[in-house]
Amino acid sequence: MFSRHTARAFGLALTVFFLSSGLTALSVKAQPEKKDEKKDEKKDDKKAKSKLKILVPQDDAELLIEGKATKPTGPTREFETPELVVGKLYEYTFSATWRPNNYTVLTRVKSVEFKGGEDVVADLTKADPKAADKAVIRWVPTPDDIVDEMLKLGSVKKGDVVYEPGPGDGRMLIAAVKKGAAKGVGIELDPKKAEEAKENVKKAKYEKEITIIEGDALKDRDYSEATVVLLYMGNEFNNLLRPILEKQLKPGTRIVSHRFVIGDWAPDKTIKVTGADGDEYTLHLWTVKEKEKKK
Repeated sequence: MFSRHTARAFGLALTVFFLSSGLTALSVKAQPEKKDEKKDEKKDDKKAKSKLKILVPQDDAELLIEGKATKPTGPTREFETPELVVGKLYEYTFSATWRPNNYTVLTRVKSVEFKGGEDVVADLTKADPKAADKAVIRWVPTPDDIVDEMLKLGSVKKGDVVYEPGPGDGRMLIAAVKKGAAKGVGIELDPKKAEEAKENVKKAKYEKEITIIEGDALKDRDYSEATVVLLYMGNEFNNLLRPILEKQLKPGTRIVSHRFVIGDWAPDKTIKVTGADGDEYTLHLWTVKEKEKKK
C-alpha cells in the first residue's frame, strides 16, 4: 500500500514561475516537517518530477493549484511539480474559475491522485459529479409587471409555497405572497442582497410568510415543500439546479423561468409578453410530472 500525501501535508509551499521552455514549474520552499510525516521518507528514496497537464473550460479561465494562482492562459496549461518520491501517492487540487457570460461566474474543483514521477492529466472541462460546480450570478431585477406575468403563468394561488434561488431584493417572493402564497423562501448567496431582501420583506410586513436564507442555493438545500419555483438565474445555473429539482420536487410543482431554459428539459409552455417598458420578455413554464421525478 502506498501512503497518500497532499501537497499541503507534504509541507510544500507552491509558487509559480515560467521556464524558457514554456513549461511552468511549481517550485517549492521547504517547510519544517512533522516527525510522523518524515518517517516514511528515506534519504536514498528515488525522486522525480511529475508533469501536469490541466485542461480548462475556457481560454481565459483562472486556474489555482493547491490554492495558488497560476499565470498561463489557453485551453491547456502545463506545469511541473517539485521532486516527489517515486511511487508514492500524492493528491493535488485544481480549481478553475471562468465567466461564460457577463452575469455568471462558475468555479469547478477537481482533486487528482497520482504517483510521484508519473505524468498527470486533469480535465476540468467536464463537471465532476462528486464535486458540484459553484455558480455566482449577477442579480438583474425583473420588472414588476413581468413578475406579475410569471406568477400568472405559474398559477400562483392561495396556499402555495414559493421558492426562489437568488431572490435579490425579494420582489418576486413579496409579489407571490401578495397573490396569496402561504409561504416564500429565498436563498441568496450575496450577503448584501440577502440583507436588502430581508429589509424589503420587513417593510412589506411579510416577515412571518417569507424567509430569506443567506447561502448557496445549490448546496444542501431542500426544495421538497415547494409548489412553485421561480427562476431568473441563467442557463448554467439552471442546469446545475436541475438534478436537485428533479429529485426533490413533487409532481404538480410548477417551475417558472424568466428567459432561461433548463438544459434539454423542454418547457410545457413558453410565452412572450411585452412589458411596460416596451421590451419583449420570454417566460417558460414546467410542471413536474411523475416520470420526471427521479428517485
